[in-house]
Amino acid sequence: MLAPSPDTLSLQPDSRPETLLETIMRFTPAALALAVLLATVSSAGNGQRPDSAIAPLSLEWQARGDALRAAGDLPQANDAYESALAADPRNRRAFIALAEVARKQGLQGKAIRFYGDALILDPADIDALGGQGQAMVEKGALAQANANLAKMKSLCRGECPAIASLANSIETRSRQAQLGANDGGAVTVPVVPQTEQKP
Repeated sequence: MLAPSPDTLSLQPDSRPETLLETIMRFTPAALALAVLLATVSSAGNGQRPDSAIAPLSLEWQARGDALRAAGDLPQANDAYESALAADPRNRRAFIALAEVARKQGLQGKAIRFYGDALILDPADIDALGGQGQAMVEKGALAQANANLAKMKSLCRGECPAIASLANSIETRSRQAQLGANDGGAVTVPVVPQTEQKP
């Protein structure tokens, strides 16, 4: 009787039981693909999480930050908003509040970044687009501010005060820049006459 050839042997089913490692190796690629898919769908869903689904602790910290900001304590308000984000990094309003605190502190670049973080969570947030546009105007980045204004106009078909406010800021800053260019960049300081002191 002839011995089976190697080709014939490879076609015959393996009679020995599959080891645990072989089972894991067989299912790992499919499991990884499924995990990546679920993570992507989950993160996309979280990015669109409504404000009502934000963690209550995050909302408490945000309210505390609002009170501190209203009282003029910007550093403590900043800390409270950061705590709100630590409790729930999907709290878009906390990012916007942090950006507004940064603007009041004269940190426009930081504000633009925080508004950008809010826009990652919701690219159609008119408040974030308008605030970021205002920070860009304050920084002198009028082209970027105009891009934000165009996005806002495409999103808001009705009456949007944020659009009018940003358009007004851009126009004012453009006029100031043009006047500065016409004057050679010189700033004129009005002379205030001093009153004579009587002996």
